[in-house]
Amino acid sequence: MDDIKKISGAIEALLFIYGEPIEIKKLAELLEIEKEQSETALKDLEENLKINSRGLTLISQGSKVQLVTKPEFAKTVEKMVKEEYEENLTQAALETLSLVAYLGPIPRSQIDYFRGVNSSYILRNLMMRGLVEKVSDKKNPHVVFYQPAFDLLKHFGISKIEELPDYGKFREIVNNKEIDKNTQ
Repeated sequence: MDDIKKISGAIEALLFIYGEPIEIKKLAELLEIEKEQSETALKDLEENLKINSRGLTLISQGSKVQLVTKPEFAKTVEKMVKEEYEENLTQAALETLSLVAYLGPIPRSQIDYFRGVNSSYILRNLMMRGLVEKVSDKKNPHVVFYQPAFDLLKHFGISKIEELPDYGKFREIVNNKEIDKNTQ
């Protein structure tokens, strides 16, 4: 990948899908380019976002970058979040909640894979409602998992997650898939 505009577009896509701060070095690895090329492309992306009056901006802290909503659109975004928070759960939220309930603790990348779309907004909404919580991986504290929160149990009127319908059957399928992966 040589053209800076093309690299800039690829970085924008990765940042959008990832939804969280990511190391510039990791972007370079994913795109199989030099770190300097990714830095040049990030500058191009940043300028493009400024010039074209887009709704997103690029922020950076140390060696990490993230694509975020511009501050001038905060009230609009806040209005949408409040409305969604007050409404019933959407089909997408229920789908995400089911994945977390039956497969959790689960990383966002797996949720995104199963759903085929970026789930960061929905997960944030479910966390704000107290139905899902973030936990760090014990082996790697930089990895985050999502699991059902206590309020989800209260909401469903159950005392433990294993009381969900067909929970044992789904966990057995998941465990068998994990065993299959380990034996290959």
